[in-house]
Amino acid sequence: MEVEQVLHMNGGVGQTSYANNSSLQKVVISTARRTLEESITDQVYCNKVVFPECLKIADLGCSSGPNTLTAVSYILDIIEATCQSLNMNKSPAFQVFLNDLPGNDFNAIFRSFSSFYERLKKEKGDKFGPCFITAMPGSFYGRLFPDNSMHIVHSSYSLHWLSQVPKELVNNITGEAHNKGNIYISETSPPVVFKAYLNQFQKDFINFIRYRSEEIVPGGIIVLTIIGSTKSDSPKSIWEILGRTLNDMVKENIIEAESLDNFNMPLYFPNAEEVKRVVQEEGSFSVQKLNAFEMAWDAGFPTAQEDDNTNNEKHKRGKYVSDYMRAVAEPILVKQFGETIMDELFSRFAEKIIESMAQEKWQYVNLVISLTKN
Repeated sequence: MEVEQVLHMNGGVGQTSYANNSSLQKVVISTARRTLEESITDQVYCNKVVFPECLKIADLGCSSGPNTLTAVSYILDIIEATCQSLNMNKSPAFQVFLNDLPGNDFNAIFRSFSSFYERLKKEKGDKFGPCFITAMPGSFYGRLFPDNSMHIVHSSYSLHWLSQVPKELVNNITGEAHNKGNIYISETSPPVVFKAYLNQFQKDFINFIRYRSEEIVPGGIIVLTIIGSTKSDSPKSIWEILGRTLNDMVKENIIEAESLDNFNMPLYFPNAEEVKRVVQEEGSFSVQKLNAFEMAWDAGFPTAQEDDNTNNEKHKRGKYVSDYMRAVAEPILVKQFGETIMDELFSRFAEKIIESMAQEKWQYVNLVISLTKN
């Protein structure tokens, strides 16, 4: 499977689109805002960084939908407040690059620009520098920008996606799959599976850091938010529930066992030490902040209606999680299992989520990392 060709969120504005199923990601971006603000202001006040005439900002893995320009808006707000505190007559101009893989729904993003520019002008006024936004399609595991050109790089919920499924998940002599019946690290996964995922993450992340080191000016910053873990070989993951759902469909001959055995998600949820180790080994950046916070998988779920009984709310929460997982994972799953089973797969998945949430409180770890170019 060529990951770059299938790794994109569901486009458009339909019922299963990412645009209509990204409330959880909005909560994450909002929660990480404080680290973003501290990272920018620390560089200005503590290290006496002077704003350039044109401040260049990149959001890597921007996707499409209502959250696409949220982080950019936060950064502009932070720069505006900083300029005011420094009694600057005018802010710098801004050049913003929105990056994602070519399969992303960039057309939907382009249609949102005019309203964004209008709101910016209304809220910021004439003393706020002009803002120019453009798209930069391509993998952030390769080069994207000219040498020493970027000042602030942001990415939310993208770096846990790998450039490829680890090759070591298949025995290169026998061709046998090591992770049979699973789609990610699970309780039944042998140690070779965890090692393969960790190795692929390390390769990818060091490439990401190395390429950014060529593109970012000295003193420039990167702020990343990724799904992490306290123990990276822990099987407790929402993806394990999806894997169990697929296994049930194999048992009922809806899906071929071989299709599931040969399928693994290109994901890895690192712990804080694994992230820090890669940054230190690469050597181009210093870790300024590395914070972790836990969230429920149904974070962002709308407040329950007064007429909702407990049972009804549980079903709505299960469907909420299933819907946003579908918006994220469906293109990859369709490539492997076909489109015809998707409705049934995610209906069953929602039921398994409801069962699991009734038994325990599902929390997962988020890591927010701030790096400064040496």
